[in-house]
Amino acid sequence: MRILVLNCGSSSIKYKLYDMETREVMAQGGIEKVGLKGAFLKLTDKNGEKVVIEKEIPGHQEGIGFILDILTDDKYGCIKSYKEIDAIGHRVVHGGEAFSSSVQINQEVLDMIIKCSDLAPLHNPANLKGIYAMQGILPQTPQVAVFDTAFHQTMPEKAYMYGLPYELYTKYGVRRYGFHGTSHRYVSRRACEFLGVPYEEQKIITAHIGNGGSVTAIRDGKSIDTSMGLTPVEGLVMGTRCGDVDPGALAFVMDKENMDGAGLSNLINRQSGVLGLSGISSDMRDIEKGVKEGNERAILALSVYDYRIKKYIGAYSAALGGLDILVFTGGVGENQAITRQTICENMEYLGIRFDVETNKKIHGTEAIISLPESRVKVVVIPTDEEFMIASDTAEILNKK
Repeated sequence: MRILVLNCGSSSIKYKLYDMETREVMAQGGIEKVGLKGAFLKLTDKNGEKVVIEKEIPGHQEGIGFILDILTDDKYGCIKSYKEIDAIGHRVVHGGEAFSSSVQINQEVLDMIIKCSDLAPLHNPANLKGIYAMQGILPQTPQVAVFDTAFHQTMPEKAYMYGLPYELYTKYGVRRYGFHGTSHRYVSRRACEFLGVPYEEQKIITAHIGNGGSVTAIRDGKSIDTSMGLTPVEGLVMGTRCGDVDPGALAFVMDKENMDGAGLSNLINRQSGVLGLSGISSDMRDIEKGVKEGNERAILALSVYDYRIKKYIGAYSAALGGLDILVFTGGVGENQAITRQTICENMEYLGIRFDVETNKKIHGTEAIISLPESRVKVVVIPTDEEFMIASDTAEILNKK
């Protein structure tokens, strides 16, 4: 079975084509600046080289059409016809309470995704554009929606309810939903495969950390709590998002700065986090460079970023009643050794004995970075959300 995975943003389209029998990635790439000047497609060719093709892409349908043309191209392609694609799997950010698992797309599903767009106005409409585009180009090919929020639908009420008037939950669905669920689900399962332990019998904390970031507590294969909330702003300090902050402080700032809701949203989503603290960049590589140069605000930003993750790990260890496995993933989690070390320092009380020397050598590969005698296994597992989407798609269609 050959499955095309699509991840559509407001001005981008990422794709991977999988042969599910061999788990081979047949093709991968993405389009940037959809609907804008200077649009381009960046792909990995048959020799593993990066290729950039510039082309005006007025909309998602044209962009996806261009991707399909490239997949069947004599020079860059790997299939002869669109018909060789057996199914399409889509990343959909918000499924609200309607979806606790991936589903084949029909009109009822589309209606619910539209209904959930109020909860993710920047993401769900873009995800829908990809679905509609494929319906127009390959109307007979089955499509599956895989939701970022679905994995966290096993959280108990005490974890997902806010201390706000209950009517705000019943009227508007204001509660914790969590995100990065596909990544948390993949790396937690893969960590157990890697370690050779049963997934349904572990207490696991997964730290998906990068420009965006979240921490999830998983007991016996089910998410019981996660750091992101109604939106992806809550929780960790991120590249440009503030994470946890006193709501009273936000009301104070709005008053002092004569700020409206749109201005506040811009502040907490795009001007805060590591960028706001450091004044340098939202990219942790730039922050790490600043730290080495002795930049005090870079040092502050990194210490706040690391400390927030450490606090969540401690809190979720308490929620789980102990810890068996700690997983690092995401751009920072997979590649930034100093952050992993800082987070795991002085965690012996929890059962972590950290392997500092091995940790220094690990960049983007699966590895155990705890000492053999450590009761808690600390591992690095590169995430693969696209493969998880492809796997869900294949599983759903194979059941039919």
